Amino acid sequence: MKYDVIIIGSGLGGLECATMLSHHGLSVLVLERQLQPGGCMQSYRRGNIHLDTGLHYVGGIAEGQPLHEAFKNLGLLDLPWQRLDPEGFDRITIGDETFAYHEGYDDFARVLADRFPSQKAALQEYVDMLRRSDRDQLQSLDNTVSAETTFMNAQFTTNAYQWLREKFSDELLINVLSGSSLKMELHKSTLPLFTFAHGNGSFIQSSWRLDGSGNDLVNKLVSNIRGNGGEVLCGMDVTRLEEKDGRITAALCSNGERFEGDMFISNIHPAVTCELLAGSTTVKSIYRKRMAALANTFGMFTASLKLKPRAIPYFNHNKFIYAKPNVWEMSEEGHDGYGVLVSCPYSATGYATQIDLLTPMFWSEVQQWEDTTVARRGDSYKAMKRRKAEAIVTIAEQQLPGLRDAVEEIYTSTPLTYRDYNKTPQGSAYGIRKDFNQPMMTILTPRTPLPNLMLTGQNLMLHGLHGVTMTALFTYKAILQQQ
Repeated sequence: MKYDVIIIGSGLGGLECATMLSHHGLSVLVLERQLQPGGCMQSYRRGNIHLDTGLHYVGGIAEGQPLHEAFKNLGLLDLPWQRLDPEGFDRITIGDETFAYHEGYDDFARVLADRFPSQKAALQEYVDMLRRSDRDQLQSLDNTVSAETTFMNAQFTTNAYQWLREKFSDELLINVLSGSSLKMELHKSTLPLFTFAHGNGSFIQSSWRLDGSGNDLVNKLVSNIRGNGGEVLCGMDVTRLEEKDGRITAALCSNGERFEGDMFISNIHPAVTCELLAGSTTVKSIYRKRMAALANTFGMFTASLKLKPRAIPYFNHNKFIYAKPNVWEMSEEGHDGYGVLVSCPYSATGYATQIDLLTPMFWSEVQQWEDTTVARRGDSYKAMKRRKAEAIVTIAEQQLPGLRDAVEEIYTSTPLTYRDYNKTPQGSAYGIRKDFNQPMMTILTPRTPLPNLMLTGQNLMLHGLHGVTMTALFTYKAILQQQ
């Protein structure tokens, strides 16, 4: 059988593209190298609990907000989303003081202005900037707007850190406003304002946690794809894309199976995609070198804590804890590991069953084990993970007294884990590093030198559930334009 569209990789972007294209009536095949779909959206089981790898919370899915229509069309609004505390969906602790992010731009600015009265006007400018970013994102999802047009947004060419320094004179407030940004890489010299705004704005509008696991979201998309007549095949490791007369004709898998298609979408890293195009006469070496040379964001160390029954009360918010008021330094190698995101999966019992702790981790911290594979890295690697887990549990305990004694089991992962499971170069958490100095070099469109090969996923324009969904919509539109 020859398919209209073949998608390599079943991460969120690949599944969303497959859902939309199959709903449009195209025959779609998704090929996934792992034994279950989902990429970083999937969860894994340990005993009687599901542990998420990438889904912790999502912003902006209420009616009229950036993700509402997209989620509605994808069938994802039907999932059991639980709204986080409007009077403090994120709690930022810096030193001995904790600041609550209130839902809604006006309340967000008002509450912080009560603590920082001299910064009231600047806070108004800040939320106005976020509103403009939301408006631009909603406009970009219109079918008449292309990805290329969106990339011309002035926020892409503005440095986020410098913008904050120009608007705010209070260093502590800059740290507070940046405090929830462990869900991105706060790289001082490169981070575009658009990326910073995207990573904060939608969550202020409304923040939600799933009553369930990431597998529920993945299974919903897979069910929709199959219901539309599409296919999702796991255990299919694509090793080569065959090319003829300047077009991709088939995907060849390591088990010898070959799948022919008219259009192809790669949901894997662009540099890894280029490796599948060995021998291509269309994709020139300059393009390959450019993709391979792009810097990647840091990885994450995650400690998932299985808790003893009724030991820690459930909390309906996220905690971001910093021992020092130097939030932006977390993205610099050599920092002393003093920032932790504490996420509590939804529990209807009133008590937490598990807690996830996340902190940045650089490739240099795991590079000595780069030639090893999962479960075969040796005792020194295990000892390193125990030390790292111990350090961040100590930090989390500042806001959760008794946490250490409440832990029953700890399951950890590093950038090596993500590299081996998802083929992510250096285990990058947020894909290619975006650079306001070179927006057209680091912010990629779905198109490639091959007219029937498109890209999607977090490496293109924006990361996270929101950003990947926007990118999937751009890829979907690019495919339809080829029909």
